[in-house]
Amino acid sequence: MTILTATGIAKNFGALCVLEGIDVTITQSEAIGIVGPNGAGKSTLMAVLSGATAPTKGRVHLDSVDVTRLTAPQRAHLGLMRTHQIPKPFLGLTVFENALVGATHAGGFAGDAAHTAALAAIEAAGMTSLANRPADSLGLLDRKRLELARALASRPRILLLDEIGGGLTDAEAADLVHIIRCLHGQGIGIVWIEHIVHILLQVAQRLICMDAGRIIADGDPRAVMADPQVMRAYLGAVA
Repeated sequence: MTILTATGIAKNFGALCVLEGIDVTITQSEAIGIVGPNGAGKSTLMAVLSGATAPTKGRVHLDSVDVTRLTAPQRAHLGLMRTHQIPKPFLGLTVFENALVGATHAGGFAGDAAHTAALAAIEAAGMTSLANRPADSLGLLDRKRLELARALASRPRILLLDEIGGGLTDAEAADLVHIIRCLHGQGIGIVWIEHIVHILLQVAQRLICMDAGRIIADGDPRAVMADPQVMRAYLGAVA
């Protein structure tokens, strides 16, 4: 079932065109990877989809509702949630309290429902034993897990992940991949931007490659990575 559709998306910052002619359709059951060289427009597309920034042209629909002018918090209430490349937990709060913020402010839950959602999110992110740990005492991997838990506490239908694997060791990235696979297995749609392609391919069922603000390939991950345009975008030439 199609849940998120972006049509004719363009984004300009003054005279600089960052996105142009982007069309993408996402179903709730999909795990989609988005790749591309630096400056391809990946994070800007994520910002447009999440509601962090409005497109210059084009429309975004969640289910059949036009959400183009809705804010990120409003989209979160409808089931669309995003994590950020650099984790920014509330450092003065515990792990549980951070998740509770996600449940109440992004998910719209209150009372026992918020408490239950926060606990479930911490468990899904593998942080139950750290529930009472202050966020400012966490290392990078656990801060990334907390970023994920705070998003999960809103009970999203689609989760937008922005380079969540960056800066991790191979073992830490493998741990994160396991968590994301489990989330997808529970029916959460995944849209994941990542520079570390080999970990992304462990999750993605479909791969989108961007270059210079456009989608240049979209389909089976192996076919996309073998596409001459994709090879050219990454390597500058095709053997």
